[in-house]
Amino acid sequence: MADFQGSKKVVASLLNQFPYNARWLYWLSVVVFCLNIGLFALFTFVSILQFVLFPRVWITIIERPNQAFFLSSIPVSLGTIVNMMVFVCAPAWGKWVVYLAWGLWMADAALSLLCALFLPFLLVIKRQEETPLSTITALQTFPVIGTVVASATAALVAGVLPDNEQALVTVIIGYVLWGVGVPSAIFILITYWQRLTIHKLPPREVIVSCFIPLGPLNMGSFAIMKLGDVAMRVFPLTETIHPLAGDLAYNFGVLLSLILWGFTLLWLFLAVATIYHCKHFPFNMGWWGFTFPIGTFALSSNTLAKEIPSRFFRVIGSITSVCVFLLWILVVYATLRDLITGGQRLFKAPTRAVPNIDAGPDKFDDAEKLT
Repeated sequence: MADFQGSKKVVASLLNQFPYNARWLYWLSVVVFCLNIGLFALFTFVSILQFVLFPRVWITIIERPNQAFFLSSIPVSLGTIVNMMVFVCAPAWGKWVVYLAWGLWMADAALSLLCALFLPFLLVIKRQEETPLSTITALQTFPVIGTVVASATAALVAGVLPDNEQALVTVIIGYVLWGVGVPSAIFILITYWQRLTIHKLPPREVIVSCFIPLGPLNMGSFAIMKLGDVAMRVFPLTETIHPLAGDLAYNFGVLLSLILWGFTLLWLFLAVATIYHCKHFPFNMGWWGFTFPIGTFALSSNTLAKEIPSRFFRVIGSITSVCVFLLWILVVYATLRDLITGGQRLFKAPTRAVPNIDAGPDKFDDAEKLT
């Protein structure tokens, strides 16, 4: 459900921020946004009910930290909802929505930081034996993705806060969250790259995970630009930091964003080439993992197109946004079709094929034989 939730929210943001925007796209983004809120509330209620009725689920999560990684989807989903509140609700309903978004962002920042700090530590202390390199996947970036999304949300919320001091605190926390998330994701991706070069591609059942590296890198690119944009306005007004620091933060943010965008091209090419190489792989819930990472690439490109400005990034962002929307429709259609036919492929858990960091290399080899 993590990919399912994140994909819808990034689609809503792309529709709302499309470079060649139109009124009907705005209202379509509002419809998707309302659907997001309803499904987020539903899944949150179901999850809470599950933990209350079946307390042993917590024990399972603690004993299998790789399953706990998906808890980070909660702050990611909440953060993207707050983003759309800033885009859609704040201009229409005024100050009270801004402060509601600010309060929700505080909760989101706390949850994302908790996931980023606690989940990796849980992985370390629960290991009873060495973890083979062959079991490392891009899914291990999940715990820190929430902090990257929260840093982007901090910039958006700070940009609409009427009080400059509150905006300053929000921006500073946003930079801290960015510092927790993006460097950590890069370190994890270095290990993942080594795993790919030595043990080759993951099984076909989880081949979509090759797109996951795009998420933290592109969201980090988007966040650092937005933080710099707000810092350029807030720093001189509050006189807390040297007035020139705002301009430096903005210019540094744009340059760093370009570097991260360029770094993403490597992972994007690798992911697309991997999909082309595999050609055929089974449909499952993992297909929802296509849209969020590619959507963040479109979001980063669209933001670069505004900040530089650049027709190149504008065209790239527009084309990618359209591709994400069409891909989202395709996955929705495939999901509904499989549900109608009984959901045998959709809900068939590829347990033998999923790289399990709690399993030994022999079990992982068994998974690869299935491909």
